[in-house]
Amino acid sequence: MCTTVFHRDHRDHPMRVLDLGPVHIVELTCPPSLVPRTAAMIRQPDPGLCSVVFPRRGALVVTQAGREALLGERDLALYDSSRPFTVRTAGPGTVTLVRAHVPRALLPPSARHTDRLLGTRLPGHEGMGALLTQFLGDLAADRTPRTAADVDRLSTVTLDLLAATLAHHLDTGPRLPEESRRRTLLLSIEAFIRDRLSDPDLSPRDIAAAHHISVSYLHRLFRSRDTTVTELIRRRRLERARCALADPRLRDTPVNRIAADCGFREHPAFTRAFNTAYGMPPRDWRRQALRAPRG
Repeated sequence: MCTTVFHRDHRDHPMRVLDLGPVHIVELTCPPSLVPRTAAMIRQPDPGLCSVVFPRRGALVVTQAGREALLGERDLALYDSSRPFTVRTAGPGTVTLVRAHVPRALLPPSARHTDRLLGTRLPGHEGMGALLTQFLGDLAADRTPRTAADVDRLSTVTLDLLAATLAHHLDTGPRLPEESRRRTLLLSIEAFIRDRLSDPDLSPRDIAAAHHISVSYLHRLFRSRDTTVTELIRRRRLERARCALADPRLRDTPVNRIAADCGFREHPAFTRAFNTAYGMPPRDWRRQALRAPRG
């Protein structure tokens, strides 16, 4: 099972710890602070960790290898346990950060030689960095209990995303293991689809072009998941519509408007698809969901 621990320091600032096998993730809200790792500490047994950190709120400064990175929200930085470093908050207020430790030995060889990335600001708002920060942030926020199989999968995805992000900045992407490249490409495609569900013209051709792959290769990727690109788009649109219909804040928004906002061009087609997927028309689902007590 995944271990989730909540700590509070003497100033009552919360820390959440997720142990995903070899991957260790922390979400921490802290007052103005400084965390040093000195040369004397490194003379003790080195755990051989590669770490990535980014602020969800506030700003951080990461110093290592003679470089200093000022991180705003969603910027990220890498640091290595085998060298001295400092991580400190910037500004007088509290900072909420997410930090992930992974054993360096578990990264593919092409992603281990990270010396020139240490202590530098890497963008976390776009590309692979955005996938990594979004994934780690979602993990840190999710309180769902996880099975041992869940832990293995999440650990693997974390390692893949970190390796792909590092490889991108090291210009070594093609040398990542093929399976890791395939998994991270699928994650990137799913994020692209999620961000564009409201576009009724979203097509496999658009998705393939945005990821610099052929349409036929895109379809082959999804055959390995026993689904199709078109089916995934339809399912994600229906899931988004179902959530919107159950949202009390949207109770006065017409069903056809919600359908259009989720990328359905024709309301009758939306109603048929919703009824097939969930066993009732969307208006009945909304009535039932809004009537149900909320704990």
